[in-house]
Amino acid sequence: MPELPEVESLSRFLGERLVGRSVARVYAVAVHALKTYDPPVSALEGRVFEGVERRGKFLDFGVGGLHLVMHLGRAGWVRWSERLPEASPRPDKGPLALRVRLGDPGDGAGFDVTEAGSQKHLAVYVVRDVLEVPGVARLGPDPLSEGFTAEAFAGLLAGESRQVKGVLRDQSVLAGIGNAYSDEILHAARMSPFKLAARLSEDEVARIYEAIGRTLREAVERARGLALKDLKAEKKSGLRVHGRKGEACPVCGDTIREVSFSDSSMQYCPTCQTGGKVLADRRMSRLLK
Repeated sequence: MPELPEVESLSRFLGERLVGRSVARVYAVAVHALKTYDPPVSALEGRVFEGVERRGKFLDFGVGGLHLVMHLGRAGWVRWSERLPEASPRPDKGPLALRVRLGDPGDGAGFDVTEAGSQKHLAVYVVRDVLEVPGVARLGPDPLSEGFTAEAFAGLLAGESRQVKGVLRDQSVLAGIGNAYSDEILHAARMSPFKLAARLSEDEVARIYEAIGRTLREAVERARGLALKDLKAEKKSGLRVHGRKGEACPVCGDTIREVSFSDSSMQYCPTCQTGGKVLADRRMSRLLK
């Protein structure tokens, strides 16, 4: 799933290529991905791109007073092309969900929004106000914003009865962190994913806060300047524990372990994070007694 660093890189890449250029045609190929109908996607045609921003894990394209907003879900992606195919795309054929063709004279450039796999979580909105998108309206503070201080983070955790892994992934608490980077952050902070947030000491809160900023900024920096087709590979190569079950921890050499759930999994290092204890691999996991 694209998370904050990948979406940040997408927004920068696309912003550099889109601002000041006009929309010639929008093809809503996968109708199920379109979550709004007024204004229609055709209302974007003839308007000029004014900017591209990241809002949590959402991409927000400002287009002539309207907003084209998308959440890429688990398997969505954006593919830039200097020359799109001339033929109109056929609906419900392959992974293509949305195509935007630019309207500059003699220009065939544009981008495709695709979604792989059978689970369809891609969501596309055309709205007059970005806060009309429910997921955007619910977003918590951005962990890369200037206002996200150590004190603000401590305040978010105060009274939280949930496990810290779940708190980090909650978009209404922090915007942009998902399954992969929450694993990476907790490994960097030497913290069990199942520790209750309300029971964290001041030192533990400080360690997690520092790990959030360092992990996300390093990931954004690694992706800087990469072509869109290379971002996924860069994310995978930069992860130290997530998706690396059975490999050696790069810090201590212990074997990276996994806890599986019905629709996801997480990875951690017992030595670095749980005092050597192995977490039970079941849905309602507890530390083994």
